[in-house]
Amino acid sequence: MPALWDISPPVHAGSPVFPGDAPFERRWSWTLGPGCPVNVSTLQMSPHTGAHADAPLHYDPAGAAVGELPLEPFLGPCRVIHAVGCGPLIQPAHLAHALAGLPPRVLVRTYAQAPVDTRTATLVEAYLDWAESHARTGQAGRPAFLDEVDAHSRLERMEQALRACTLWLWLGLRFEGVYGHVDEVLALRSALNDGIERQLKGKRPLAERRMRRSGRPRS
Repeated sequence: MPALWDISPPVHAGSPVFPGDAPFERRWSWTLGPGCPVNVSTLQMSPHTGAHADAPLHYDPAGAAVGELPLEPFLGPCRVIHAVGCGPLIQPAHLAHALAGLPPRVLVRTYAQAPVDTRTATLVEAYLDWAESHARTGQAGRPAFLDEVDAHSRLERMEQALRACTLWLWLGLRFEGVYGHVDEVLALRSALNDGIERQLKGKRPLAERRMRRSGRPRS
């Protein structure tokens, strides 16, 4: 059975954008607490944030919007051409070595490793959300990572959530009675440790197995 590779990186406040374009931003409108039963946030970002395909409308006033495009052109054989360290502007000469016998799809790799230094900034953003809820309601609310990540998520997301669990538990010791859901956080931390160990040993995560069964990429 052919494999499908999901190339979508998680989008966060530090995701690279074109100079002058709107970066990713999330603002919490409501957070779980004694007076609110839900978490609701507002997202703002350029449509060119993270992995994306430019719609014809981007270049042509009469072109199709991305929601009108069929999926078939985006699924199939692809060649990844390395252009790491070539500077901010990729030139044809940087790709010339790999242009013979091209398949219908081409990806250009410009990073040796995807930027990861913004994970800490993401954690700080979460902490600020908890602190704001603490100031407004006296409770930090329910941490979003409890419902967003499990032991079968991507390795990067599990590592980030594990840091968040540790911070939450430490804050719970510092501010008694404010950072609740301790049993759930402890259980998740244990599950994440197991999931990280499993993936590092080379076992496929559940998300990948589901993707293979359904034949569709998962974000």
